[in-house]
Amino acid sequence: MTSGKSDEIKGRVKEATGVLTGDEKLEKEGKADQSAGKLKQAVEKVKHKAEKAIDDVKDALS
Repeated sequence: MTSGKSDEIKGRVKEATGVLTGDEKLEKEGKADQSAGKLKQAVEKVKHKAEKAIDDVKDALS
């Protein structure tokens, strides 16, 4: 599991806990953690695609 995915899951737990307890601050922190996790996942996806493109170019030049 990637760090982004784990951040997203932790955020969901925090948000749910905040909703259940009526803690708006915790709920907002959970939503922020989820957003950060999704962003990390998107960055990892772009990084992976870039690395694959570089490898493809290297293979084509070989």
